[in-house]
Amino acid sequence: MEDIYNINVLAKYRTHLANERTCLSYLRTSLALFALGFFVFKIYPSIYSTLLSTIAIMLGVVLFSYGIKRFVVVKKEINR
Repeated sequence: MEDIYNINVLAKYRTHLANERTCLSYLRTSLALFALGFFVFKIYPSIYSTLLSTIAIMLGVVLFSYGIKRFVVVKKEINR
């Protein structure tokens, strides 16, 4: 019985770690989109590059928000 408990506890730890890795990948991708948006805005000053940089930055914000929200929801589900 002790072995089954340890297996379940270790599985829960692994699931938490996987959730954190997924959250960090969302944050890393959103940071890359932020950087792309600022890079395009600074290097290529035109109306099209401004539009592209605005879209990239907005996508970064949306992805960041989604990643944090997903992390919290999955964390609650794991702890149930």
